[in-house]
Amino acid sequence: MCDYSNDATMGGYPERNPKGPWKPPYILMVERGECSFVQKVRNAQKVGAAGVIIADDRCKCFHADKCTPDNEDEECEAREPLMADDGSGADITIPSFLMFKQDADPVKAELKKNHMVRLEMAWARLNPHQRVEYELWDVVDDPRTRAFAEEFKPAALALAEHARFTPHLVVFDGISTGCHPGEYDEIQEDDMMEEVMEEVCTDMCTNQGRYCAAPPDAEDSQITGRDIVRESLRRECIWYLYGHDNGIGEEWWNYVATFNKRCNNDNYFNNLDCIQDAMKVANVNPDEVTDCEQQTGGYEEDKENLLLQLQMDLIKISGVIILPAAFVNKEELRGGIDFATVFVAVCAGFTTGAEPEICTQCGSCVSEELECVNSGGRCPSLKIEKAVSSHVFVLTLAVTVVILGSVGFLLYFRSQQQMKNQVRGMVAEYMPVGGMKSQGDTNNLFEYDDNDNQIS
Repeated sequence: MCDYSNDATMGGYPERNPKGPWKPPYILMVERGECSFVQKVRNAQKVGAAGVIIADDRCKCFHADKCTPDNEDEECEAREPLMADDGSGADITIPSFLMFKQDADPVKAELKKNHMVRLEMAWARLNPHQRVEYELWDVVDDPRTRAFAEEFKPAALALAEHARFTPHLVVFDGISTGCHPGEYDEIQEDDMMEEVMEEVCTDMCTNQGRYCAAPPDAEDSQITGRDIVRESLRRECIWYLYGHDNGIGEEWWNYVATFNKRCNNDNYFNNLDCIQDAMKVANVNPDEVTDCEQQTGGYEEDKENLLLQLQMDLIKISGVIILPAAFVNKEELRGGIDFATVFVAVCAGFTTGAEPEICTQCGSCVSEELECVNSGGRCPSLKIEKAVSSHVFVLTLAVTVVILGSVGFLLYFRSQQQMKNQVRGMVAEYMPVGGMKSQGDTNNLFEYDDNDNQIS
């Protein structure tokens, strides 16, 4: 499955007679090795597989008593291989699991005997206390998440206390990369390179080289990695002050959206007036944020900053490899970080019956989740186009009833008049015969009224 080919569907086990392509849906088992997990699963998807089982080919040391290696000289593997997206798996829509060697070997043996094997792939989300937890791992200058930060605020507020959000602003360890003073001599061989390294690290890092960030990709950008670290600390403080306790953080969402709109450019990224103005718009107290920055360790002195150090420690144990990344109930979401992906995943994380109202209203609004949330829970596809107000509808209905009633009355009145005219015609035709005084005189005809009085 490393090289995609339509001919690949003609091989494998169980054998078919005559050999023909596998008939979907089926779960495809492939052996580990030779190429990445992503490439294997993508190729399996192309040939029609509904799911993929990666059969491990190495025994794990913690399974030494259960697993038999293929070769006696083969050493066990200390850790599980990490089945993670390498950044190119956004087009993959089928699930894939890794099966340990001691579990996969019996399945492979049955398949090679041309026996069909039935497998079930099942997974579930954790639902701690019926409150979903979702996290975003990001860097402040990532253009891919700017729209998300602005769009998801209404959903975060609508989810309210039913969900808990936690943002993580990622910085990297300057000490391990040689940017901290005293580390230059260990990684550089001459004074010139040491000076270059010191200059680069000064632009990228705070706290004398402890916490660093890469500058934006644009070559002509005036924003430095140091600026990004400072903004990361600022946002961490705003979340700590306004969002940590309730897990909603309306002020944090407001600040991020306002900063991205007004200050996230070369001219104003590090402009204190623009930053404080964004805080005021978001109802954030600038003095409280400054106090938080200093009390946690600041960004100038050669000492740890508690908030930055916490984020750096958390990412080491989180399993995050590629940024940006989103987690729901400790499970990483696949694909891009957009409103629909995160909103649907959060709503799917609730236990049955515990979903907040916004999820029941907009969860089934496929491809229109954002519009539904922004309209207060009304799915656009269910709206009546060009709808009118209630009083206009009632007035229109009343006028219609009056008009139809009038037309009906006129038709009834006309039909009655026609009927009377017909009766009168018939009476006028036969009256002279019944009104003769002398039945023997047919030439002397007179008209009489209803009382037999002669008229003429």
